[in-house]
Amino acid sequence: MTGAVVAQLRARKLPKPEVAKAIRLGAGATQEACAAELGVTRVTYARWEGGKRTPRGALREAYAKQLAELAREVAQ
Repeated sequence: MTGAVVAQLRARKLPKPEVAKAIRLGAGATQEACAAELGVTRVTYARWEGGKRTPRGALREAYAKQLAELAREVAQ
């Protein structure tokens, strides 16, 4: 596989909802701020973190990238 394909596959992987929430909280980010960055409502974001919904398509990739960036902030 090419590097671009592997990167795209990784971007689609999401942590479990409770882990995603822990990452966001650890980074000190609000649902409102994270949702606004992705162009969704806070309610939609809360549903993702609550495991009631799962983002699809481009939003899934953007959410996965956002979580990865927040996780890097926590790790620093």
